[in-house]
Amino acid sequence: MSHTGIEGTVALVTGAAQGIGRAVARALADAGASVAALDLAEEPLRAAAAEIASAGGTARAFPCDVRDPAAVEEAFEAAERSLGPVRHAVSVAGVLRTGPGAATTDADWAELVAVNATGAFHVLRAAARRMSARGAGTITTVGSNAADTPRADLAAYGASKAAAASFTRALGVELAPLGVRCNVVSPGSTDTPMQRGMWAGPDGAAAVIAGAPDRFRTGIPLGRLADPVDIAAAVRFLASDEARHITLHDLRVDGGATPRS
Repeated sequence: MSHTGIEGTVALVTGAAQGIGRAVARALADAGASVAALDLAEEPLRAAAAEIASAGGTARAFPCDVRDPAAVEEAFEAAERSLGPVRHAVSVAGVLRTGPGAATTDADWAELVAVNATGAFHVLRAAARRMSARGAGTITTVGSNAADTPRADLAAYGASKAAAASFTRALGVELAPLGVRCNVVSPGSTDTPMQRGMWAGPDGAAAVIAGAPDRFRTGIPLGRLADPVDIAAAVRFLASDEARHITLHDLRVDGGATPRS
């Protein structure tokens, strides 16, 4: 598949130090974008940028805490001074806290909202201001299928992701007449450090794939966890001109785990 609309542009990706964010940064670089890689974890972030460079791509590391609006604005400004105008922005940075909704602590709720919702808001707002003035761009939020499918022990996490997804789609309504497309990619269980941190033992992956009817959890019909590159491919498609007539969309990449009519 061609990925016109990416080559020769600048893409900014948050959460780029590991997991899905790292795969997204690599996929966009492979498609010809110069990537501004953002993350709070500075050393892994620099390693991710170096990995892209070693493969022949262009990437610069910009350590950034998305919870801080001033830091996000500074990262955008630094990225544009170094690489050029940001044409594609991808919000991936996120944290996970699990447990029954009634047992969610104030601290866990605050952290989930601060990173997954408010952090995404800071990134999307900074991108929207710049892209709307230029009359072109794509904004993609990597959310979760838990955002609108109730999942036991993921009430607070799902709520934080739902907030980011809702903001993205509403922003897309406002920006569409200005030439900016806004979409959401909603992964299911993906083989990342975050996912593995939820497993209780060596059979964690098998348990996720099988599901748990007693916990109202469906399994994964395709019979496998997603790989981060699966999510990255969806993001890359939505950023490309192949998706030029797609906006306000929420693309599930979960192997059929949350079927909808």
